[in-house]
Amino acid sequence: MYVALWPGNVYPLGSCWDGKGTNFTLFSENATGVELCLFDRDDEETRIQLTEVSNFVWHGYIPGIGPGQRYGYRVHGPYAPQEGHRFNPNKLLIDPYTKAIAGEVGNGPELYGYSWESEEADLSFSDLDSAPLMPKSVVVDQSFNWEDDKLLRTPWNETIIYETHVKGFTKLHPDIPEELRGTYAGMAHPAAIEHLQRLGISAVELMPVHHFLSVPGHLADKGLKNYWGYDSINYFAPHSEYSSSGTLGEQVREFKEMVKALHRAGIEVILDVVYNHTGEGNHMGPTLSMRGIDNANYYRLVDGDARYYMDFTGCGNSLNVRHAQVLKMIMDSLRYWVTEMHVDGFRFDLASALARELYEVDRLSAFFDIIHQDPTIADVKLIAEPWDIGTGGYQVGNFPVLWSEWNGKYRDTARDFWRGVDSTLGEFAYRLTGSPDLYYQENGRRPNASINFITAHDGFTLNDLVSYNEKHNEANGEESRDGESHNRSWNCGAEGETDDSEVLQLRERQRRNFLVTLMLSQGIPMILGGDEMGRTQHGNNNGYCQDSEISWFNWDLVQGNTDLLDFTRELIYFRRQHPVFRRRKWFQGQAIHGSGVSDIMWFNPDGSEMDQEQWEIGYAKSMGVFLNGNMIPSPGKQGQRISDDSFLIFLNAHYETLEFNLPQGMQDNQWVLVIDTKEPRFIQEESIYTGDRTVPVTARSLVLLRQMV
Repeated sequence: MYVALWPGNVYPLGSCWDGKGTNFTLFSENATGVELCLFDRDDEETRIQLTEVSNFVWHGYIPGIGPGQRYGYRVHGPYAPQEGHRFNPNKLLIDPYTKAIAGEVGNGPELYGYSWESEEADLSFSDLDSAPLMPKSVVVDQSFNWEDDKLLRTPWNETIIYETHVKGFTKLHPDIPEELRGTYAGMAHPAAIEHLQRLGISAVELMPVHHFLSVPGHLADKGLKNYWGYDSINYFAPHSEYSSSGTLGEQVREFKEMVKALHRAGIEVILDVVYNHTGEGNHMGPTLSMRGIDNANYYRLVDGDARYYMDFTGCGNSLNVRHAQVLKMIMDSLRYWVTEMHVDGFRFDLASALARELYEVDRLSAFFDIIHQDPTIADVKLIAEPWDIGTGGYQVGNFPVLWSEWNGKYRDTARDFWRGVDSTLGEFAYRLTGSPDLYYQENGRRPNASINFITAHDGFTLNDLVSYNEKHNEANGEESRDGESHNRSWNCGAEGETDDSEVLQLRERQRRNFLVTLMLSQGIPMILGGDEMGRTQHGNNNGYCQDSEISWFNWDLVQGNTDLLDFTRELIYFRRQHPVFRRRKWFQGQAIHGSGVSDIMWFNPDGSEMDQEQWEIGYAKSMGVFLNGNMIPSPGKQGQRISDDSFLIFLNAHYETLEFNLPQGMQDNQWVLVIDTKEPRFIQEESIYTGDRTVPVTARSLVLLRQMV
């Protein structure tokens, strides 16, 4: 077909429809030629040579081209892997800036820049056309009626995060129409939102929604899929599989409708984003987008041997965040999701990989500098997964101000404490108080720097944490070699499913122990979606490839776990009602205004105050904690003084019941029992403790007392 080509504009990157036609732009510094490829409804391809190049941006404007148009690129240049160049015009490429993608990546030798049959491996050159196996970029109409929707900006100390998966959350939901299950529209359905609202969470953290490689070759051979989505092939397009309305731009509108509906319900949307690597893999991976557009600039290559990729992620490659265009692409993506898609924040997968200037993790790297100076991004929630697999990659506590971090030390310490293994009382106390040993620094970080969690998508569910000593990943087809082997789990006396009533009661108590510990800790709690209803993966702790009932939420579990669900709801509501458990500033551990009572105090079971020697005891079994509700230093939103009830927490990780004495100096007060984790629900009947009356705390359980005024 005849296509008129005008010079067009160099900005913005990607495809931009103006109502009359579409401007196309593509960055490639090392290309010698770029062909824009348009596809009609019959998949017939029309190639247009882009002749305008400005500042390494190839651009052109085509009148009459509008929303729904599918396209891709073929990029010419040297095929010299040993020099870092992998241009091959036989490979159709996804526009890195496209806002929608139609179709999924197929499986076959056509996708690879080299010949599968050659002894030279990736040094060989493939002349097979990949277009039939490639998804296509799509021109979209960005207009949308947001009405009065805006970012919710829930204060950090009022935030409770619910980590979940767009597809898995609703795929089996009986009250959602079948055609909407597993989609953005399903997530926005009143039945889904009702569950989140009744639970009381303030934000959903969605596992990756950037369009990703669904069936990498190594999984296709096993009949498995990339379920988690940590193999992005674009950073602007919502994953099209999660769309119920279409893939020619409809997925963009559907995503926006989901955000709008969640915001209307008072729920923020945080995206789990993967800017550290792409789904193109290592030097033997397919050529899908950036590899064929400008491999030497988009990826970190090994110094002195540019055939190979630096790999800080374990996924085959690492993005080259030292290059200005790569940094620009990441920032453009982040701004797009905030300004155009109205998301409230981001959780950065393997964030340490983004911070690497050379081999070290530099907290003042260009990536952090550029985010901190950006008025759009610096004002949303920023969460780091503070590790990668490279040397020195474990950086918990070392991210700069503005950042919160997944606190892996919190997870490990809480698990160790409740399963009764070696853990100092001091370590546990740090985690309970927001991890001041990690975040209380001169750079201004506060307790909200710690994202506390017991379980997350990567590992056991809460139910499995107390039901399995070992991982059971046979379904993944790797003979259970995959997944973490040291889970700090305890099966409570039987591996997996059991009819033993004592084991089941202990498991239920342990689940409550973990949930209560999480909600009473300073910092920001994050719940793994489904833990509130006893979701199980039957011991599989690495469900990345299980797009199946292993990973999907089983809503039938609600019927058998009503006590757990109700308890979790009550617990979240309780935290939201009591600011003493979600302070904005650190405890000082000292008396204020001459009261003689500290903002926080620590006690032995006999009621005596703990001394320095006891903090260093190697085996932590039990402790008492006093939280003073009258000494909350941060004022309210209108400057008013904040006060709360005072509480005593008694924790017993011992295998026998312990009798706790009320602390000396507090025996004249009356204390009412609020929570006893040996019970399936919050305490309904008042039980008052005063004077020398002891408080029995069952083996492996927690008791919470509220001071009566």
